[in-house]
Amino acid sequence: MAVVVGWAMLPSPPPQRPIGLFTSLPIIWGEGDSLGDLLGKGRPPHRVHAALATFGPVTPLDTLERLGPKLKRLVIAQPRPLTPAENVALDNWVRGGGQMLLLADPLLTASSVYPLGDPRRPQDVVLLSPILTRWGLELTFDERQPAGVRSIVVKGPAVPVSLAGAWRTASPACAVEGDGLLVTCRVGQGRVVALADAEVFAAEDPDATRTPALTGLLQRAFGAGAGQP
Repeated sequence: MAVVVGWAMLPSPPPQRPIGLFTSLPIIWGEGDSLGDLLGKGRPPHRVHAALATFGPVTPLDTLERLGPKLKRLVIAQPRPLTPAENVALDNWVRGGGQMLLLADPLLTASSVYPLGDPRRPQDVVLLSPILTRWGLELTFDERQPAGVRSIVVKGPAVPVSLAGAWRTASPACAVEGDGLLVTCRVGQGRVVALADAEVFAAEDPDATRTPALTGLLQRAFGAGAGQP
């Protein structure tokens, strides 16, 4: 009985903080021709959703206008164009101490069941110039680069990319690495870790490189290991 009482008196682990997810990629619902396809009970969770969940409960967001003070961690991956109100809200949220991982791919190579022009299709070309300019960043793209997946060395696990972009910045608050692939910026009291590609969010990971690369990026953005507050 004493053993049971002693175990019960152990402090409980701190609650995990939520992670906001704002993306046009099929991470939460997947893709399909019908509602039944999207809600099928046999559909396994997306690999990326499982990876994010090891850091905390994932909260899908359909707008950035109402980012509250309780949300401290945010992943934005290949989003739709932001409204002026969303640009302002996101900038204020980061400057107030938010931690963000941004995946901005200038030419998405992932396939989709939806045709070009379908609003359900992931954003093929990311359009974030207003907020990037506000943070002193410019996203560039070299059309001469070879096609196919390749790995780029950064601090931590190498990052697989496919037709990646590159960051340019003159801001002393930003540090670029990996031939421009990755940039880390201090924005007010917050931090932005931005990747100029979205291959780490691909549904499949045949060579087992995408998940460890994503985990490393999340650790850098949030400054904590899996499951830590």
